[in-house]
Amino acid sequence: MKTSTKVILGILVLALAGGGAYYEYRVRRQGEVIVQTSQVARSSLSSIVTASGEIKPRTYTNLAANAQGRVTALMVAEGDHVRKGQVVAQIEKVQAEADVDAQRATVASAQSDAASAEVGLKVADDTIAVQTATVERTKKQLDIARINFQRTADLLEAGVIARQEYDRSKSDYEQQQVGLTEAQLRLRQAETQRAQTAASIASSQRRVTQAQAQLSRVADILEKHDVIAPHDGVVTNLPVRVGETVVPGVQNSAASAVMTIADMSLITAEVKVDETDIVNLKLGQTATILIDAVGTVPFTGRVIEIGNTAILRSTGAVASNSATTSSEAKDFKVVIALDSPPAGIRPGLSCTAKITTATHNDVIAIPIQALTVRQKGDLDDAAKDDKQKEAEKKADSSKPIDLVAQKAAREEVIGVFVISNGIAEFRPVQTSISGATDIEITSGLKQGEQIIIGGYQIIRTLKPGAKVTIDNQNGVDLETKA
Repeated sequence: MKTSTKVILGILVLALAGGGAYYEYRVRRQGEVIVQTSQVARSSLSSIVTASGEIKPRTYTNLAANAQGRVTALMVAEGDHVRKGQVVAQIEKVQAEADVDAQRATVASAQSDAASAEVGLKVADDTIAVQTATVERTKKQLDIARINFQRTADLLEAGVIARQEYDRSKSDYEQQQVGLTEAQLRLRQAETQRAQTAASIASSQRRVTQAQAQLSRVADILEKHDVIAPHDGVVTNLPVRVGETVVPGVQNSAASAVMTIADMSLITAEVKVDETDIVNLKLGQTATILIDAVGTVPFTGRVIEIGNTAILRSTGAVASNSATTSSEAKDFKVVIALDSPPAGIRPGLSCTAKITTATHNDVIAIPIQALTVRQKGDLDDAAKDDKQKEAEKKADSSKPIDLVAQKAAREEVIGVFVISNGIAEFRPVQTSISGATDIEITSGLKQGEQIIIGGYQIIRTLKPGAKVTIDNQNGVDLETKA
């Protein structure tokens, strides 16, 4: 045999051997499913709720006009910082100032009348004191005149003095009696005048009080021509200009709005959280906020308010006040206080918040795409061999339909596929919190077990007991659920 013939025969033998080996491989691989796997491991897992919204100050005030007139002065510009009590704008107040000046003059006049009445009261008190002293002096003189009259009467009866002396003594006594009566009348007159003066003082004081009250009224009207900052903050909106006319009216009316002052001491992110996530939120939970205009550095914060009223996503209206059907998507307002807001932050900036609702450390966590759902009846069928299935099928054909059993067979079971000796076994599991890509397993899996995590379409259609081939070289298939 020639050498070339031997070479050709060798090549043919090798080709036949290789073809046989390949054929045997294909037969052995027939019916197997190629999957990607991962080992069950323990890790830390955080449940995150993501919501978008905008930056807002915790407190802001829309200042409206409290008086009608032209704007004569604006002391601030948009973006300026103001202090509590600072005059930020003025409305023309010529008439109001004139009213205040006139009322001040009225108060001064009433106070002058009251002062004059008080002087008259002091004069009346002095007059009463003088008249009281006069009455006392007259009483003493009357006592002396009565004694002299009694003495002269005794002397006249004894014949010691002449009748003329007696008559003179009697006349003096009678004059002193008349003088006492006159002094007492003058005292009563002085007391009456004092009471009249006291009444005049009370009237003057009431007029002063009335004038001062009227002055307070017109002064308050004058103060309303000055727009005052109610708290420290930043002017975020200034819709008026000097010379424009404003009028008192409904809040947020275009004709009455002067400016908006935001309290920037507490900056918040007001976001809208989906109704499916709102039940997991609690006050005090931490969050990271990414402000679109600032950069990629997130800021920390905490939840300080959780809304109780649903808001329609399409219109932003309160759901309870809307005629829209309840099937429409709804959100809830959540307010997050920023711990250290960046300098120069402005209200209205768009932001995205990631709120941590729960954190579990050292737990079993698997990729979310590994979870799948099977009906209980399908799992029971997969656990039986062909003879059992055929026997049950024949037995069921002669039995009435069991609705309870059918309902139980349609019950859905959540689980994962675990690889055991090249076979995919369905394992029911209990889950807890889920993160961005992983979910916590509380029961059903052990650390170190190998589970199928891809591809997504294979996991959906894979049957329990199927033979699988592991191929992790191309990475895990992370198809998006459509």
